[in-house]
Amino acid sequence: MGALRTTYASSDTFPPMAKAFQQVTRVTRESGLFRRATRFYLILGIVLALCFSGAVAGFILLGNSWFQLLIAGALGIILTQVAFITHEAAHRQIFLGNTKNARLALILAAGVVGLSYAWWDSKHSRHHSNPNRVGKDPDIEIDTISFVSEDAATARGLRRLITRKQGWLFFPLLTLEGLNLHAHSYRHLLSRNQQPKKRWVELALMTTRHALYLSAIFSVLPIGMGFAFLGVQLAVFGVYMGASFAPNHKGMPVIAKDAKLDFFSKQVRTSRNIRGGWWATALMGGLNYQIEHHLFPSMARPFLGRASSIVREYCATHNIPYTETSLIKSYAIVIEYLNRVGLSARDPFDCPAASQLRRV
Repeated sequence: MGALRTTYASSDTFPPMAKAFQQVTRVTRESGLFRRATRFYLILGIVLALCFSGAVAGFILLGNSWFQLLIAGALGIILTQVAFITHEAAHRQIFLGNTKNARLALILAAGVVGLSYAWWDSKHSRHHSNPNRVGKDPDIEIDTISFVSEDAATARGLRRLITRKQGWLFFPLLTLEGLNLHAHSYRHLLSRNQQPKKRWVELALMTTRHALYLSAIFSVLPIGMGFAFLGVQLAVFGVYMGASFAPNHKGMPVIAKDAKLDFFSKQVRTSRNIRGGWWATALMGGLNYQIEHHLFPSMARPFLGRASSIVREYCATHNIPYTETSLIKSYAIVIEYLNRVGLSARDPFDCPAASQLRRV
């Protein structure tokens, strides 16, 4: 049996919504939802600083103990929360001036989380411009995982074996995503094909951060426990990051490379929100309001919920699909979608139904 192919959304699939974005923007602006939330981010920064200080104190007090793995897990969560603030600063959500936001994003990304701000900003900006568009959205390009069937069909060797079951392997593979992000950061900054403005500043910050971090770990813990600590921290960081970003677009319509779509339709129809209110916002750093974040990237986190009511009402009035689901359901959708794409990596004569019958 032939493998399934990705269905691409075209201009005909998404009827144009003339002036939709301008109309929704006007209402949200009149509602005061584009103002800064300085107090919120100040309090959040203080809370994270206290959490980080507590983790450091716990690390020092525990010393040579396997309970350090709990500190490692906590540190992975804290660093992910810092990455969320970095994401918001990069989108100019925190300060009024672009320079202050960019400076904060660079310091937090390279100096605290250990990732390249220049690499992330370039990649993420392209994603925001063309979410789920083939050939233009870097988030659906081939990596270990294939997000469109044509890419899955070209998989060879180990990647082909992974792609066949990539839906079920997605979350286990996320344990390696933290290491992958660090590797991409260095690869971008050291590449001769890239010309980031603050290449040496980022390299200095990242290298100093990693050197201090590794020195602290291996000066307190024996080598085996030290590597275990590092592994748990990176695994928690990778899974948390991936689990926060994956529900937003995976399994939503994939746009054909040459499709001509208006901004509103492109952003709303390729994005998915996660229900849950304040707890989902805290857990996912505001990424649960993905539709509103894509429509208004510079809108501060505390105002996304109110903006969602405006956008949802507009979509209902104009019969535009507004996708929202639970966090657990979103993961099921992602797994099912990736497994469906992965069918293209299977032997064309291997019928999935027949394989199931052979196992009975």
